[in-house]
Amino acid sequence: MLPVKICPTLAGVILVCSVAVVVYGLDNGLARKPPMGWMSWERYRCITDCKKYPDECISEQLFKRMADLMVSEGYRDAGYEYVNIDDCWMADERDEDGVLQPNKERFPNGIKHLADYIHERGLKFGIYQDIGTKTCAGYPGMMDYFKLDAQTFAKWDVDFIKIDGCYADVELMVDDYIKFGEFMNETGRPILYSCSWPAYQEYNGIIPDYEQLKETCNMWRNWGDIEDSHQSVVEITKYFSDHQNRIVPHSGPGHWNDPDTLVLGNYGLSYDQSKSQLAVWTVLAAPLLISNDLAKVTPEVKELLLNKAIIKVNQDPMGIQGRLVKTVNKIEIWKRPILPRAGHELTQAVAFVSRRADGAPYTVSVKLREDVGLSNSTNIKGYKVYDLFEPRAVPFLVRTGSTFETRVNPSGANFYRFVPQFGTDFISF
Repeated sequence: MLPVKICPTLAGVILVCSVAVVVYGLDNGLARKPPMGWMSWERYRCITDCKKYPDECISEQLFKRMADLMVSEGYRDAGYEYVNIDDCWMADERDEDGVLQPNKERFPNGIKHLADYIHERGLKFGIYQDIGTKTCAGYPGMMDYFKLDAQTFAKWDVDFIKIDGCYADVELMVDDYIKFGEFMNETGRPILYSCSWPAYQEYNGIIPDYEQLKETCNMWRNWGDIEDSHQSVVEITKYFSDHQNRIVPHSGPGHWNDPDTLVLGNYGLSYDQSKSQLAVWTVLAAPLLISNDLAKVTPEVKELLLNKAIIKVNQDPMGIQGRLVKTVNKIEIWKRPILPRAGHELTQAVAFVSRRADGAPYTVSVKLREDVGLSNSTNIKGYKVYDLFEPRAVPFLVRTGSTFETRVNPSGANFYRFVPQFGTDFISF
């Protein structure tokens, strides 16, 4: 979270002996698709009073419960694989050797025990630290302990590490992030590296070096923390559209822009607003990290989170981040190229996202070529259109140069997959 104040793998040629090669950044082979999983911060923050809030405090039991729910409720099988601790898991001080310690009352069996529990359920385990002197909640930070902490996380069998940037010098933090990444890679354990330095730099008017980011991190937070409200989702979405020309080219397999967690299933979003966040995050090729109480998600929101058609779009192997292409009467049109490819033409995922508050759904009509930017190729006769929010609906055909009409609920979204059709494929109607 952000503070209130921005204070050759094994050598391929074998002669006499094998040579181990240390890998860095993108070469760690991880996050080839946007990471999916569950993370504690947005829903559970820094609740540490287990006597008063036994089911909500940051504790061993909370993460075991969420791991079990990810299996029993079908999230693991849908692709959500990480169970990630955020801040407030630590003891107030390191031990006499400088090693990080979990809070003994809330994590009585230690972090390695929790990692083993999560791994035994076919899931992966993530943890949190801070590049500065303290975490955002005031627990021991990594400053002066980079190598030791990297070794500790590897010893605990950590699979994902989020490094925050509170209580760090914004002018120096990039070098420290790089340094910690090198120590982490030296452990030999593949650990997905989530960085936060772009968010801190952006808040201080510094344009991040995205080439440097891509060489160092598998994903990075671009902007502020998400809150449990539609307004927060809209504000983060606006950051991504306002800066899309600058940030979109740097996202792709192994290195992702991260707009923060999905807040579907909490208190602040209506069903339609939940569809809106999911659609935009999917077009952005964003990591899908849920932050909610999986035991209390309503059936309709659970159906959204487990929607196979939408997950397939998010996990498209090309990993191209989509863009806002046009706004028509406060209806945003977001488009992302995905597979399959038909000839030279790619399928397009298109979301119509309402920023309206009318009392009734709003009908928007757009020209597929001029407004949405679908193909101008004369070989493409039309598109077979699939409704991603209604996977059981029958797909329909539209001609390339035609007008497309859809009716979007207030603050909601409609989401479609447009598959190009050639002359021999296209059926007149």
